[in-house]
Amino acid sequence: MPVDFTKLNSGYSGELYFDDSVKHRTIRIAYSTDASVYQEMPLAVAIPKNAADIGHLIAFARKHDLTLVPRTAGTSLAGQVVSHGVIVDVSKYMTAILELNKEEKWVRVQPGVVRDDLNAWLKPMGLMFAPETSTSSRAMIGGMIGNNSCGLHSMIWSNTRNNLIEVTTLLADGSETVFGPLDIATAQNKRNSAENLENLIYDNILSLIGNEHNQQIIAKNFPKPSVTRRNSGYALDHLAAQLNENYIDLSSLIAGSEGTLCFITEAKLKLIDLPPKEVGMVAVHFNSLQEALKANLIIVKSGCSASELVDHVILEQALNNPEQAQNRFFLVGQPNSILMVEFFDHTVNGLKAKCENLIEQLKTAGLGYAYPILTGSQTKNAWDLRKAGLGLLRNLKGDAQPVNLIEDCAVAVEDLPDYIGDLEVLLQKHNTAYSMYAHAGDGELHVEPLVNLKTAEGQQLFKTILAETAELIKKYRGALSGEHGDGRLRGNYIPAVMGPEIYSLFKQVKLIFDPQGLFNQGKITDTPDMLVDLRYKPAPVQARTTVPPQPQKTVFDFSEEESMLRLTEKCSGSGDCRKTHITGGTMCPSYMATRSEKDTTRARANVLRQYLNKKPQLFGQDQDAETVKDVLDLCLACKGCRTECPSSVDITKLRAEFLHHYHTGHGIPFRTKLIGNFSNQMKLASTFAPLYNLLGKTPLLRKTLNRLVGFHPDRSLPEVAGRTLKAWHRKRQPLQAKEKTVYLFCDEF
Repeated sequence: MPVDFTKLNSGYSGELYFDDSVKHRTIRIAYSTDASVYQEMPLAVAIPKNAADIGHLIAFARKHDLTLVPRTAGTSLAGQVVSHGVIVDVSKYMTAILELNKEEKWVRVQPGVVRDDLNAWLKPMGLMFAPETSTSSRAMIGGMIGNNSCGLHSMIWSNTRNNLIEVTTLLADGSETVFGPLDIATAQNKRNSAENLENLIYDNILSLIGNEHNQQIIAKNFPKPSVTRRNSGYALDHLAAQLNENYIDLSSLIAGSEGTLCFITEAKLKLIDLPPKEVGMVAVHFNSLQEALKANLIIVKSGCSASELVDHVILEQALNNPEQAQNRFFLVGQPNSILMVEFFDHTVNGLKAKCENLIEQLKTAGLGYAYPILTGSQTKNAWDLRKAGLGLLRNLKGDAQPVNLIEDCAVAVEDLPDYIGDLEVLLQKHNTAYSMYAHAGDGELHVEPLVNLKTAEGQQLFKTILAETAELIKKYRGALSGEHGDGRLRGNYIPAVMGPEIYSLFKQVKLIFDPQGLFNQGKITDTPDMLVDLRYKPAPVQARTTVPPQPQKTVFDFSEEESMLRLTEKCSGSGDCRKTHITGGTMCPSYMATRSEKDTTRARANVLRQYLNKKPQLFGQDQDAETVKDVLDLCLACKGCRTECPSSVDITKLRAEFLHHYHTGHGIPFRTKLIGNFSNQMKLASTFAPLYNLLGKTPLLRKTLNRLVGFHPDRSLPEVAGRTLKAWHRKRQPLQAKEKTVYLFCDEF
């Protein structure tokens, strides 16, 4: 029976999109995917304005047996926010910094606060929130808690869980609960109190973790202690360690739970002092990956703040991006890979000494061939190159593309050379190319195999690589997921890595918090098969002999991008287009104004991609084209995406091509013709300047005129002069210019 979402309106103040009208459908399509390989049309998209709205959504979901999916920036790589349920996006309205305590060094925020924006606000106070993901210019606190994000400097600043003091949540019964550290006596009092959901949670979790057998299997089957990045399943190992110290902190469990246990409405975060002002980097160049990993074992003992690997595939792809090509300035020759090793110090001399000491150690060990030292703003540019890794890989030609699959597997740093050696053998056995980059200093390289997910064979290879890698992770007692989470991608393989007993405990945790499956159902536990709801459904074998429909002939030349469809597919979903004006840059100005996912470069690429996949011949001429037109409507054609998007997804070019075909079938709108002839109109208006200006200054007349031509009613109209610049110039006497020439530029006003 269809769900009647109109009954939610009473008391709910946020936005809600649920039907098949053009606007609603456009938004639902935009939210049907994230930065993963998955795609599923949500039943509805809700954009709440406050915690009360979320409470209404929980009550509605409970009544109609729906699942709610908490979402912020939507940069999840394991499909955490792809669902058939109701997507609840808190990134637009729940963005307030609520309270700051400078003396105790903590801040309380809503989940939609952007990490870099928060730190820009904290900087004048000399404070910062430490965890730093590669997506920190758009990653939001709610998502960082959900995935227990780590980032570039986790060697010294750890992960989100260890920088979290408490979370304010709404539970499955709609009650508000604050989870933070409690001594065991207080927790015991809760379990012995009245039977509300919060007390039942404490009662059942204490029983689960306090069980001696469960403690033994947790100690035996979780990643070994030296694996610093661990975000697979639920953090029962942290709770077991807390009980041994006579306290319990369920915020540790909420961190990394991927929105499956409750709904976060506020978070209290630890802050640290800003790092020393002197920052420098040694960009160590290597002739082979194994040489780099051996050097990494020396580097991690050097006191550095980060050791990040970038391989030759990413370095080569950077040449295709105007912005990142400039960030290759420090490269010497053609390295197979580099390690970006960063140091902080209070003085220039101290920083120089740290860098030179490391270089001396590496030279003595015969590792590396070039060691440029970068300082100041140079380090930021180098880090921008490293952070662009995922997006840059999308510039590779062909249907075999880098996939998020085993990119988040982590081992102890001392095991990294052997694990990567085994992994390279595995990938070579399957004749699969790959790229590797990121967190060498923490034992986690983002390994991206190149797989063609448009074919059945490619999808089976996708599954096989994960299954075999899971065995390697078990061999090294590592973590199936380090910071990106299990989601729906790796959930099937938790039992293989951690054992069926641990997986059973995870299922019990889900039931304790969320017995009805209200929150992000099908992630971590009870996940669908990893091949369900992939973006591409390969054609049946019998259909492969038929000639596929030829795509619409384009006006622009898309041969450089391979095709118009391929250009849309280059979008990695990393969300660089969601940064705010605080971060700086151009992309994407319409999103900066509206803060709506629909107005991002990513949404435009995704909606157009889905349309082109379904309708290669009917391009712009059918009813479904209205959704594409809707999502492209606020594109300003600024071309910021051409340079700032790591994958160079040129929406301006795509938009112009689409609108050409759309207008060919539907005719050119009156408003478009009006704007196209604006100069002539203003010339005519100047003849009747007093009357025209009066029209513009009279609110009722102006609003009526704006509505007639398709402008916003409140938009002002430019005033015109009664005498044009050219008319003025014709009446002037020319002067004899001796040394200088003055140029007069006349515009429409």
